[in-house]
Amino acid sequence: MHDVVIAGGGPVGLFLAGELALSGCSVLVLERDRELSSPVKALPLGMRGLNAGSAETFYRRGLLEAIMDASGADEREVGADPCTSEAPAPRDVSHFAGMGLDAAGIDASALPFRLPSPAMEGFMTNLEAVATVVAERAAALGVEIIRGMPVTAVTQDDKGVTATGGGQEYRGRWLVGCDGGRSAVRELMGFDFVGTEPLFTGYVAQVTFADPQQLPLGFNLTPTGMYLRTPFEGHLGMNDFDGGTFDRSQPLTREHLQAVLRRISGTDVMLTDVHLASSFTDRAMQVTSYRKGRVLLAGDAAHIHSPLGGQGLNLGIGDAVNLGWKLAATVHGTAPDGLLDTYTDERHPVGAAILDWSRAQVATMKPGPNAPALRKLVFDLMSTRDGVTHVYRQTSGLFHRYDLGSEQPLVGRTAPDFRFTDGTRLGELLRRGQGVLLDFTADRALRNVAKGWEGRIRYAAGPVRNDLGFTALFIRPDGIVAWADTDANPEALQQAATRWIGHPQY
Repeated sequence: MHDVVIAGGGPVGLFLAGELALSGCSVLVLERDRELSSPVKALPLGMRGLNAGSAETFYRRGLLEAIMDASGADEREVGADPCTSEAPAPRDVSHFAGMGLDAAGIDASALPFRLPSPAMEGFMTNLEAVATVVAERAAALGVEIIRGMPVTAVTQDDKGVTATGGGQEYRGRWLVGCDGGRSAVRELMGFDFVGTEPLFTGYVAQVTFADPQQLPLGFNLTPTGMYLRTPFEGHLGMNDFDGGTFDRSQPLTREHLQAVLRRISGTDVMLTDVHLASSFTDRAMQVTSYRKGRVLLAGDAAHIHSPLGGQGLNLGIGDAVNLGWKLAATVHGTAPDGLLDTYTDERHPVGAAILDWSRAQVATMKPGPNAPALRKLVFDLMSTRDGVTHVYRQTSGLFHRYDLGSEQPLVGRTAPDFRFTDGTRLGELLRRGQGVLLDFTADRALRNVAKGWEGRIRYAAGPVRNDLGFTALFIRPDGIVAWADTDANPEALQQAATRWIGHPQY
């Protein structure tokens, strides 16, 4: 029996597998596709945006450089000057409903607790690049991966979960469904899946244009929908506001795609060939709980929405880094009471906010006689200093705050990348997937408290280049600040560590 069986070997499932294996769990991944690589996962159809929050997560696990290399991203455009102690202003901001915004308008003073880091910005990647890197990491950590094995049945009892695939049964103490928007695990286990029905059918395709000059590059909002043309040759995206009725209902023929494109673009553009194509909708749904007994969900299995704004992959990576250490502690019997339940408590509100962000963009893009006036109003508001700052905060992945019951404004947020004067960074201290106690005053009392969790908490002491006014911080394995103090209170640290790491062992 494995400690954890994961259904789904995409980027989220493989990253989660690595997180669990990093903590000493035995993990089996069952993936329905026979090959990791496929045309729909590679460029251009597999193109995705990693936000700064996801870049930070990969940096903290030592994966950022490899993912950037696989993505063809330029490290100079992502990291901050290693010699500075002040964070640079953001250089990029996501669009809203296809309307581009200028990062120069962001009010950096309204972005709290920022320090320079190798992961300051998001960048473009693709599903194949991310999956390849996290698969290599998972395999190196001892994860067993079986490809060509869709899960067809799931049963659970008080000792574990049985997943059936290919006529064989695979047993684990826990099972996590990371098997996408049409999750078999979600359906088989009867998770409540609620939300809103679609307004459009979306298309993404790689085509050959006879006359591409008729279609400007970028997002193009029209009276009948939206189309997107990127610099990748023949890469086309469209949103057709048909109520989602066409999605997966008929073959994606050249004739159909050309007819939709002509109607949306208002041109007589001609497609001479369609090499690859797929469809999707803006259906926005979420499970009411991410856990049902010994079965949990992460990524698109737990929530689906339109790809507007590129938040889907990022949301799934956030699920995985939140769940991994909590489930591992539960497997090892060190988890404090209720720790695993905080996965739903913390991630469900984040997912719900992303679904609403997606719905707002769809509503703004929807054609109609009043649409141009609404879009102009939204664009004008979003282009103000407060507006563009708000969009950055919502899409960068750096400013979510979990409610950890503290009024200290840094608690519940992702930790700044504190850098000791010897050059050691917090991100490097988090690579083992353990909690970290940062003690900027080398207080003996705090060190003594940390000894109670030796092997589960890393202790690092000494002066830092910028302490932001704090004397000590306790950071969870997922990089979230669980305790921050200005007077190094050992009793408060003891309480925070017990709440998140479990009872100390002396």
